Amino acid sequence: MSSDGNKKQFWKRNTAKVPGSIQHVYGAQHPPFDPLLHAKVNILRTAPPPATPGKPKKATTFQEFESITSDAWDVGDDDDELLAMAAQNLNIEVVMETANKRHMLPSRQRLLQRSKFVCLLCLCLSNPSSCFFSILPPDAAGEHAALHRQRSLPHRPPVIPLVARMADQNTSGTPAMTEREASRLDKFKQLLAGPNTDLEELRKLSWSGIPRQVRPITWKLLSGYLPANAERRDSVLQRKRQEYFGFIQQYYDSRNDEHHQDTYRQIHIDIPRMNPESLMLQPKVTEIFERILFIWAIRHPASGYVQGINDLVTPFFVVYVFEYIEEEVENFDVSSLQEEALRNIEADSFWCMSKLLDGIQDNYTFAQPGIQRKVKALEELVSRIDESVHRHMQQYEVEYLQFAFRWMNNLLMRELPLRCTIRLWDTYQAEPEGFSHFHLYVCAAFLVRWRKEILEERDFQGLMILLQNLPTMHWGNEEVSVLLAEAYRLKFAFADAPNHYKR
Repeated sequence: MSSDGNKKQFWKRNTAKVPGSIQHVYGAQHPPFDPLLHAKVNILRTAPPPATPGKPKKATTFQEFESITSDAWDVGDDDDELLAMAAQNLNIEVVMETANKRHMLPSRQRLLQRSKFVCLLCLCLSNPSSCFFSILPPDAAGEHAALHRQRSLPHRPPVIPLVARMADQNTSGTPAMTEREASRLDKFKQLLAGPNTDLEELRKLSWSGIPRQVRPITWKLLSGYLPANAERRDSVLQRKRQEYFGFIQQYYDSRNDEHHQDTYRQIHIDIPRMNPESLMLQPKVTEIFERILFIWAIRHPASGYVQGINDLVTPFFVVYVFEYIEEEVENFDVSSLQEEALRNIEADSFWCMSKLLDGIQDNYTFAQPGIQRKVKALEELVSRIDESVHRHMQQYEVEYLQFAFRWMNNLLMRELPLRCTIRLWDTYQAEPEGFSHFHLYVCAAFLVRWRKEILEERDFQGLMILLQNLPTMHWGNEEVSVLLAEAYRLKFAFADAPNHYKR
């Protein structure tokens, strides 16, 4: 903004764009896999290259950027003013560079752009055996070796139960436990039964996965929602649940007000796009998620609602439903639960999601500086741990922001099955600064996990299609445990690295 007068005019013309209103995030939500689009891309890949493959000119002004990308989405008249406002807190060159990387693809990539996949994904970590550090977190060595044995066997059929073992009991019923699993469950029960839970011991025990039977209470303790003192827990739960529904009475009726209707409308649009669909499309679940997300946005005007935050409710909601049912969540009619149980699940999910977001809120404020820093740190980290992968991405002009933005924005929830996300979050909540710091190393390990597949792709389109459709559908507890072990090694190896790895 060039003057206070102009700034005042801007807010007057844009009454919907007040603090707490929705901030659109292109790339946080994606359409499903489109066979027709990918067929067209395959044709492009097999077609002969142009006679003079010139490198597209990069936009140097926002106006050029707007004209180049006008066929991908509508650009508001005030976007240049918003960028100018952001420059008050961020260097304008950084903001413009980020906008170019996130939104402006070369003309040969316009096919992907029309589908609005600008920030599409991938990560990869190949060959865990190539890791050069021998330090493993608790209970990881045996699981790591088990996966290597499994990889030496013939390829198993592409069918995996929703739950394989205790630490994988995320979205369905309870299979028979092994002796080791029964022993671990007993350790959790003994630790939780005391008058004051030793949170440090609980974190150590939880790092390698939490049994389904004790996951709800363990998550509430590790997130800081419940106190370690057992006698105070009931009173804290009662007070916090009443406080949440007090917010509902105070704020929820304002969802159709002029200043908030855009926020509520976007939340209402985003929820049916979430997974698992069979759960999210239930009217009762939709209502619960709408209330949780709207109240959070109203209480956090610095960011408001941002696409991607909606995904962060799901793991808490699913885990807390397990306090009341034994069967699979996907096929369970949530409305059949008693009203009191539904209210408890809703309030507990809201507060635990709020605790999570308190540590990463700069990921969702204007220009999303937290994500910018994390993506840059990921690029530098990968360049140090696997130079071949890094140079391959550079050779075919794949920017890290184009795929890793969603990894940071959605905490890999769009890349992994829900059962794997919940197992991953067991460790994130056990690890100091798991969501804000350790997640970076998990992303680096995830990217290098797929190094073989990445190096086999020889053009931009092939790399982007791979990164959008990483074959994790049949992943289970073993794969996640190996991923976490590799991330732990990276964290240890770069313990003395520059500070931006630790933010």
